[in-house]
Amino acid sequence: MTYDRQAAVRYAHTWAYRRNPRYYDFSELGGDCTNFASQCLFAGAGIMDPRRDLGWYYYSVNDRAPAWTGVEFFARFLTRDFRSIGPYAVLCSIDEVEPGDFVQLRFEGQAQFGHTPVIVSTGVRPTPETVLVAAHSYDTDYRPLSTYPAAEIRFFHIVGVRK
Repeated sequence: MTYDRQAAVRYAHTWAYRRNPRYYDFSELGGDCTNFASQCLFAGAGIMDPRRDLGWYYYSVNDRAPAWTGVEFFARFLTRDFRSIGPYAVLCSIDEVEPGDFVQLRFEGQAQFGHTPVIVSTGVRPTPETVLVAAHSYDTDYRPLSTYPAAEIRFFHIVGVRK
């Protein structure tokens, strides 16, 4: 099954500065960035993985997978080394990203990655200046990646969606 990158990006633009009432806003509980990233990913994938601990799903604030809202869990789900339903990705370089892919940032003083924006544009040749992102927590849309004071950056290229 193919990943609808345009649907993911449209969702990001629609909700970058607002909150979709179908989802809880985690801004006061550590941040809403990965929840927003998951919503964008779901808009493009159209299918969740309902497995309790290892899946990626959201039914309510109290019935969701860790991968739906947790930065590291999201990364592990996307790059899992076993076949299960839902979207999957590979770690890649900035040269390989496309709109609808994801980036994670680790800031100085953080032991782990702590922010998950969605890529909404890459320009002709992706660079930190031409890769533009949308995100929650630090609500933004069309923000150049180069404006984040990140100590470390990793990129996830969505390869497809398994049924």
